[in-house]
Amino acid sequence: MVRVPLTPEDHERGRLLGLALREARGDRPMTEVAAAVGMSPETLRKIESGRVPTPAFFTVAALAEELAVPLADLVATCDASRRALGVVS
Repeated sequence: MVRVPLTPEDHERGRLLGLALREARGDRPMTEVAAAVGMSPETLRKIESGRVPTPAFFTVAALAEELAVPLADLVATCDASRRALGVVS
């Protein structure tokens, strides 16, 4: 199976998701949140910075649950940010 290259829109969506998760984390230490969901702080850092533009669904779901952010809110935040930037796909 060949993986289709990510588009600039895919990268932008990952960046926006990372920003939304970072904002939801607030003042909580990265190490605390990462440990609570069973990932390394470096993986969380990469997701929050957008360096992992397509994190696995269950990874995002675990982070959303730990941060008490409904998945629908993350989607809405990313969609609203994309529309504000004029990114439409």
